[in-house]
Amino acid sequence: MITIYLRFYEELNDFLPKTQRKVEFVKDLLLRTTVKDIIESCRIPHTEVDLILVNGQSVDFDHKVNNGDKISLYPMFESIDVSPVIHLQDRPLRNLKYFADAPLGKLVRLMRLLGLDVHYDRKITGLEFLETALKEKRILITRNRQLLMPNKVTHGYCIHSNAPYQQIKEVVRRFDLKQQLKPYTRCSICNSKLKKVAKKGIINLLEPLTKKYYDNFNHCPECGKIYWRGSHYQSLNKLIESFKR
Repeated sequence: MITIYLRFYEELNDFLPKTQRKVEFVKDLLLRTTVKDIIESCRIPHTEVDLILVNGQSVDFDHKVNNGDKISLYPMFESIDVSPVIHLQDRPLRNLKYFADAPLGKLVRLMRLLGLDVHYDRKITGLEFLETALKEKRILITRNRQLLMPNKVTHGYCIHSNAPYQQIKEVVRRFDLKQQLKPYTRCSICNSKLKKVAKKGIINLLEPLTKKYYDNFNHCPECGKIYWRGSHYQSLNKLIESFKR
């Protein structure tokens, strides 16, 4: 029997039972095993962990623990310089593309509203979802933590909240996107980039009041949806600013 002492920090605690949050707790093991196996036995995806200290020393996921080890685990650091230690998550993420799981449809629309490249297909779930995301080199966005646990998954995020507005704030914060948002540049339906279109070219598709009061339009070249800055524009802007804050 091997006894170790675990302490999870910051948002990693959200995955734990209340009795284990923000405290050091004991875990007994039958055999020596890797830190990655221990993390996932606590039902935390390894993609959520960016720094592991064993007895104060930085280690990687393959490190095997010993009896009496004290293990501290930290999430991604966005603003603190921890360069002398081993980062476990690849960085930087230069090409930010996402693949969202089927239950996250409302989040997907908000992400696309902010100009984020998000692939979404309600028909793709489970293993097919995982394989497609890896093939297209997209960041997995899911509420199913089991999908993030395979070794081949290098970039992903497990959404914590049930509410779409809180979910989008999680994504913006987790990937530090405040300066990279480009609102109103993607189709919320099919994810394609929008293009400007002359009013005269679509006038037969517009409702009478839209024809009368609006002159500037964008359209999606893939699905044909037309966008303009209507009465909802101001409220959307306030929403976007709240996401940035």
